[in-house]
Amino acid sequence: MSASPLALEPTVTSAPLAQQLRHLKLAFIAEHHENLAKEAAHKQTSHLEYLGELVQGETRLRRDRATQNRIRQARFPVIKTLDQFRWDWPHQINQAQVKHHFTLSFLGTHSNLIYLGNVGLGKTHLATALGYTACLKGHSVLFTSAIDVINTLAQAKIAGRLKAEFKKYTKPALLILDELGYLPIDKSGADLLFQVISLRYEQGSTMITSNRAFKDWVKIFNNDSTLTAAILDRLLHHAETVVIEGKSYRMKGQLEP
Repeated sequence: MSASPLALEPTVTSAPLAQQLRHLKLAFIAEHHENLAKEAAHKQTSHLEYLGELVQGETRLRRDRATQNRIRQARFPVIKTLDQFRWDWPHQINQAQVKHHFTLSFLGTHSNLIYLGNVGLGKTHLATALGYTACLKGHSVLFTSAIDVINTLAQAKIAGRLKAEFKKYTKPALLILDELGYLPIDKSGADLLFQVISLRYEQGSTMITSNRAFKDWVKIFNNDSTLTAAILDRLLHHAETVVIEGKSYRMKGQLEP
């Protein structure tokens, strides 16, 4: 038996109904139920089709809001996309490998990504674009610099809330640590970063950008070879590395004759 058409306009007083719908957090339905009911009556749409349109709109609104919340919580310095990346600038970059990372398959296996290269080659651009893509696909992301993580955790340690602060860095499906190696890290800072990496090991994916080759990471971590080896061991066990070579794009004008 087919659903009957919605031949009559609704007789329920709209104000109390809208209030009840907002109380139930059905924002789209609260805003659009009356106009869509009039449309359905005019077109003699069935009750089920009318309900389906309302539910579809509510679902779309909630999905969009959830996506915007993920993007806001990720704390990107600026939104970048893969389409904006200048593939023709680096002298060397494995384009196929990078594009494969944008399928986000590495998140399913809690694998890590390490992007290495000199300054101005687009590592931060690609990291931001990858994080943004993950947000659009429903994954939680946090973008931060390695130094910010250390400074935040150091303050939390002093305040006696270190355990709670660690959760901020262990909870996201993807943690992006930008610019590792640009500033020196002392022993206590290295220990804190090691704890973050250890807590995320095989629990979530971590992406790191750095201007230093792996052989030079011991210089980043206060020349502590034991700690450096432990960090690399956990990062590289399930990881892919992308090496980008070339001259800084930001210096493009000065480099061209």
